[in-house]
Amino acid sequence: MTKHVNHWIGGKIVEGASGNWGPVTDPATGAVTREVALASVAEVDAAVAAAKDAYATWGTSSLAQRTTILFRFRALLDANRDAIAELITAEHGKVHSDALGEVARGLEIVELACGITTQLKGELSTQVSNRVDVAAIRQPVGVVAGITPFNFPAMVPMWMFPIAIACGNTFVLKPSEKDPSAALKIAELLAEAGLPDGVFNVLQGDKVAVDRLLEHPDIAAISFVGSTPIARHIHTTAAANGKRVQALGGAKNHMLVLPDADLDAAADAAVSAAYGSAGERCMAISAVVAVGSIGDELVARIRERAEKIKIGPGNDPASEMGPLITKAHRDKVASYVRGAAAQGSEVVLDGTGHTVEGFEDGHWIGLSLLDKVPTDSDAYRDEIFGPVLCVLRADTYEEGVALINASPFGNGTAIFTRDGGAARRFQMEIEAGMVGVNVPIPVPVGYHSFGGWKDSLFGDHHIYGNDGVHFYTRGKVVTTRWPDPSDAPAGVDLGFPRNH
Repeated sequence: MTKHVNHWIGGKIVEGASGNWGPVTDPATGAVTREVALASVAEVDAAVAAAKDAYATWGTSSLAQRTTILFRFRALLDANRDAIAELITAEHGKVHSDALGEVARGLEIVELACGITTQLKGELSTQVSNRVDVAAIRQPVGVVAGITPFNFPAMVPMWMFPIAIACGNTFVLKPSEKDPSAALKIAELLAEAGLPDGVFNVLQGDKVAVDRLLEHPDIAAISFVGSTPIARHIHTTAAANGKRVQALGGAKNHMLVLPDADLDAAADAAVSAAYGSAGERCMAISAVVAVGSIGDELVARIRERAEKIKIGPGNDPASEMGPLITKAHRDKVASYVRGAAAQGSEVVLDGTGHTVEGFEDGHWIGLSLLDKVPTDSDAYRDEIFGPVLCVLRADTYEEGVALINASPFGNGTAIFTRDGGAARRFQMEIEAGMVGVNVPIPVPVGYHSFGGWKDSLFGDHHIYGNDGVHFYTRGKVVTTRWPDPSDAPAGVDLGFPRNH
């Protein structure tokens, strides 16, 4: 009998009742290993109701209570790294070391939430007028929801809920139905840490669940990470329903390589940033812009390194790259490579025919490298979300920057150079939210916020860091005037002199 992956509502596992189930596959074998419940509108309402009931007490709980629980959760998360990573590998396909890295980056945000007390300190101005003080405080917004993608089933939820619940909100998580089990494991660890029932809920589901969350009157805020078309829809729909929204979309991240760069370092960075996690990450480098005469040499060095990458099951310690999440996604990624030559690219490496012995039914694809890619080709314009690296050529720094800035995406970008002046100019001129200087994947540490520009972000707040705290709280300003004790009514003696 196929194992069911169910909801977590009100502090316990709740069996799916809609009658609708989705397949969860092992990408390395192609076999269906579990079925995940797909929530009905009634089940969404039940999860939100549990969160709303819990907010009545959690929203007024002390900071000490919240952080004590988060510290215990942090210890449990650390102790269960391997178990969570194994779930990620089994359902997503990424190699175990990559899955462990995902958990570690999520742990950063949990640690940030453990220290939330300093970030929730308000401001006070005394004696703004005679005996008048003004204080600014931040309070939770209520019930909030997170809708997260398949590529980081543990990390992206942890970009959201630790800060949300540390600020006093309650949380409903709708993880990807493609790899749902890591979210349930996290829910169990939160309960073990002592989080009250209903503060954190996991709602498995598809578009039915998402659409209900976007319109539900008791949801105050929505956080989302996914593709640009869906991010735009999330932002438009949730905002129209009166919710605050942070919706992080897709990307086409560029790496500009100047003629003075260390080409070995640039090639190493390009390979790890383009093909790590099989390219299924929104901060992957998918376009390298080679400036000047270095293009041929850079492509040769990238090819040399790419051909040595070991592809295999994620639970094999020898594997450096695993399969793609589904067969349909594998076929879509392959279509960009197969159509590249007809659209003007030089196909240096074609990984579309790759298979792994003994795992022939897995969702395999090899590494692909396209050179001299035209900017009007599909491989360049679209977010492929797979192990396909496009190399473009530019004669000058200015031409390279103009090419990057012409992209509708503005998530992350990088420059490789030995020239500090060029790097400084680049970080000021480039139109992207995150910039790396000789760093190919510039994902900020937890106490700085993550987010892009242009079509990579919808909403006013980036995720985690200070922006995360501001998103999950709302400001209140209190103006106070108290009479002086010496002004007490006649007959009431407080011991203060009357001659002030």
